[in-house]
Amino acid sequence: MPAKEELPSTLKRSPKKAQETWSATHDSAVEQYGEGERAHRTAFSSLKHSFEKVGDHWEPKEDGKKGPSDEHASQRGARARRGGQTAEGVDANATKAHLMEIAKRLNVPGRSRMTKPELVEAIMKANRRATAKARG
Repeated sequence: MPAKEELPSTLKRSPKKAQETWSATHDSAVEQYGEGERAHRTAFSSLKHSFEKVGDHWEPKEDGKKGPSDEHASQRGARARRGGQTAEGVDANATKAHLMEIAKRLNVPGRSRMTKPELVEAIMKANRRATAKARG
C-alpha cells in the first residue's frame, strides 16, 4: 500500500518535506521488508534525522542540524531491533536552550527549573496531549 494512504495524522499536519521523507522511506522499506511495523519504524527513523515532533506535528530540526534524535536512533543492526526507549520524536540531542524554547511554545509548566532529561520527558508528554487533542 502506498505510504500516502497510510500517512500518520501527525504527518498530515506537517510540512510537505516531512511527508515526502516519511513516504519515500516507507515505500522503500515496504519493498525491502514487506508491509508492517518494520516499514513504519524505518520511515520514522528516517524522519527523525531531519525533523522533530513539536506538539501535534513535525518541524525541521533547528538550523538544519541533521542526525539521530536520541540514543536509540543512533543504534544500528540487532541493537536497534531489540527496541528500547525513544524520545518519541523529541530531539533529545538538541541543546538545552532549544528544548527550553520548545517547552515554552508548548506551555510546559515549571520548565525553567527542569534538567535537560526532564525537559525531554515534559515535551514528550505535551506532544502526546497535543496529538490526542488534534485527533479527538
